[in-house]
Amino acid sequence: MSRLAPQRLEDLRALIRYHDRKYYVDAQPEISDLEYDRLMQELQTLESDHPEWITPDSPTQRIGDAPIAALENVPHRVPMLSIDNTYSLGELRQYGQRTLKALGDEPTEWVVELKVDGVAVSLLYEQGLLVRGVTRGNGRVGNDITHNVKTIGDVPLRLLGTGVPPVLEVRGEIYMTNSDLAALNERQRARGEKPFANTRNGAAGAAQLLDPRICAERPLRMFCHGVGYCQGLAAANHMEFLAELRQFGLPATPHVACLPTFDAAVAHCEQLAERLYELDFEVDGLVLKVNRFDQRARLGSTSKSPRWVIAYKFEKYEAATRVNNIVVQVGKAGTITPVADLEPVELAGTTVSRASLHNAEEIARKDIRIGDIVVVEKAGKIIPHVVRVEKHLRQSQLAPYAFPTNCPECATALLKDSGGVYIRCPNYRCPAQVKERIRYFASRNAMDIEGLGDKLVDQLVDTGLVADYADLYNLQEVQLVPLERMGQKSAANLLRNIDESRSRGLARLLNALSVRHVGSRVATVLAEHFDDMNELEQASIETLSSIREIGPIIAESVYQYLHSDEGQEAIAGLRDAGVSMESERGAQSGTAQPLAGKTFVITGTLTHYTREQIETLISRLGGRPASSVSAKTDFLVAGEKAGSKLAKAQQLGVRVLTESQFRALAGDE
Repeated sequence: MSRLAPQRLEDLRALIRYHDRKYYVDAQPEISDLEYDRLMQELQTLESDHPEWITPDSPTQRIGDAPIAALENVPHRVPMLSIDNTYSLGELRQYGQRTLKALGDEPTEWVVELKVDGVAVSLLYEQGLLVRGVTRGNGRVGNDITHNVKTIGDVPLRLLGTGVPPVLEVRGEIYMTNSDLAALNERQRARGEKPFANTRNGAAGAAQLLDPRICAERPLRMFCHGVGYCQGLAAANHMEFLAELRQFGLPATPHVACLPTFDAAVAHCEQLAERLYELDFEVDGLVLKVNRFDQRARLGSTSKSPRWVIAYKFEKYEAATRVNNIVVQVGKAGTITPVADLEPVELAGTTVSRASLHNAEEIARKDIRIGDIVVVEKAGKIIPHVVRVEKHLRQSQLAPYAFPTNCPECATALLKDSGGVYIRCPNYRCPAQVKERIRYFASRNAMDIEGLGDKLVDQLVDTGLVADYADLYNLQEVQLVPLERMGQKSAANLLRNIDESRSRGLARLLNALSVRHVGSRVATVLAEHFDDMNELEQASIETLSSIREIGPIIAESVYQYLHSDEGQEAIAGLRDAGVSMESERGAQSGTAQPLAGKTFVITGTLTHYTREQIETLISRLGGRPASSVSAKTDFLVAGEKAGSKLAKAQQLGVRVLTESQFRALAGDE
């Protein structure tokens, strides 16, 4: 062998491992499949010529030569306990209260993760080498599926980087994407074999195969999300652990968020649940975990489940039906949303005949065509969505869907968001947009105008009586009575309800204005920081983005709306119509405001208040709660076990209050 051959061998292995990581972990491939295949072919040739140089962790050793006789049972060093779960938000919050009480109400960060619907597995690495892959089994003993795990491209045979622990056991989920299942089922049908019912069915069957060569033909993937038996792990919390996994080349679970409170974690769950359609793999819930490992250790476990984690699950229902047509709708912000008209199908006790397809890229990614048989899913109270196309049932050549280039309502040329996926009608006066904005303005969480239903809004806009929010407050009975299904009594009731809506306050008004990225929660946060609309209009982007829960994207959106021609015209019209633009704290400015204009940061464990209670009180008394200490902080309220925030406050000369001193200052004794 040439002296250069061993070095080329190692270079090829390192290069292939690098590109495996870029493809599977970072999702940022740098070379084409053809280039990758050429590297692998060169490595195979070298190893074939010199088999004495083959090592167990070589990328060529992913697939065994022959099937094994049977799966062996392997005990888990640390039991793979099941996770307690609930389908109720109320029970979820009760769990949070119990957990915080058990920790003495000390500050606790929570991690929210996707609960991937796959096959639970444990991977054991010793000195950086993969030595075993084991299924969960009964939690204490599982099946050795190392031969199949090695065929999964996501799973490195040798860990990358430095600082690899001598022993590292990670837990995760073997899964299959919906796109890969659709392609696999096409191959199954071509071979005359039965297609798989769903992704979990396909993944579970493949993981338990005795022949790794067959498993290698199944497109399995893996996400890592948990820690088992380890020696030398540096991480002190879950987020640090996931960062270490990525550093070692392991595919850490995606879309993870770390939230400062349990309430914030629950709110994040509700938001995340509405975006699950974006995923190309199946999830059957969300998992909430205590972030810090030392707090987990104190919480401990029952005989069945850890006390530091819970799954918020969704009841899932699936059905197959045909796409009869695809139509588009125009939203209040001009977003063009494609909707599938479906052959009616029974799903979770209701008849489903329509499902949102969300955006053009979603249609292209799933390759949805008119006439296709699709799987429709409904999880809990979430609206139905199309999971995948059953391409193996596509009987004829169906034309790909052509997304419209002009607005179906006003014919304006459509524009795609810069760097985004949504296509919009840029005409603010588009009748469809006006109708949707007025409907939202009148909705219960906004200005709550009872009696202003969809059909009446259509009539008001179509007849030219309403073109903007302020027009509602100028309506007269004589204009309403001639409208369809509107008599004198109905008109009088509607006008009274419209008049009552003038006093809803700043938070409800901000939510009602259909500002991008501003919903009821963001509107409430803004109203807690500003006395009225005038003060909000004077705020800079920097001021807005410094507010907790706002950030630069929302701040930019709010600022641009308030200073746009459309926004200024809408607000001026509402102001002239006598609509209240004061926040609750602004309305109370005539009463005692002992904390007016002062910024407070809270740290440590409090005895008289929860974190939410003291922040609400600060806002009510004119102050501003903040999450981090800076030179602009006026007071730090320090409870027991105060940490780094106290040290920073002392360094900056910020006045530190005990809880009793705060109560005296606030007049809450």
